[in-house]
Amino acid sequence: MSRRAFRRVCVYCGSSPGVRPAYAEAARGLARLLAGEGIGVVYGGGDVGLMGVVADATIAAGGEVIGVIPQALLDREVGHRGLADLRVVGSMHERKALMADLADAFVALPGGVGTLEEIVEVMTWTQLGLHDKPCGLLNVSGYYDGLAAYLDHAVAEGFVRPVHREMLSVASEPWDLLERLRAWRPPGEPRWLDPAGA
Repeated sequence: MSRRAFRRVCVYCGSSPGVRPAYAEAARGLARLLAGEGIGVVYGGGDVGLMGVVADATIAAGGEVIGVIPQALLDREVGHRGLADLRVVGSMHERKALMADLADAFVALPGGVGTLEEIVEVMTWTQLGLHDKPCGLLNVSGYYDGLAAYLDHAVAEGFVRPVHREMLSVASEPWDLLERLRAWRPPGEPRWLDPAGA
């Protein structure tokens, strides 16, 4: 079975560093791995929190970085001024759409509700057949254990099909997650309405 080739991976992550040093360490590890594999990074364009860590580590490793940021956030001086490619858009909706268009896969590092919303949205797009790009969680120090448990509960309660639960790859190490994303295959014909269940 052939593995997927990625030109760029979209990385969603917190605008805060979090309380554990492991979060920033994982962000740097993912950035170095992608740069070493010749895979560019698309991210939200900030220089704060894990966003800044990802950008700085990718640049330091010689990798490509594309930042996408709304003008309103750039005006608040949270944009990364050291990027060779910083794309300024008019709204959060435009930001998410452009990031999705530029990327071949999606990874969520630890983050808050914005990070959660972003990865769930692209996962939903996969479920609906709007794209066939893999989605994954880098589950640093068990950060996403609760989300994985929620999805398992949603399957058990009949709101998520098992095949759709499997659309989200989860791993605790960057190299493992990248291999899972490369091996991932779409679930086939999309089904989101089923009178017999999820």
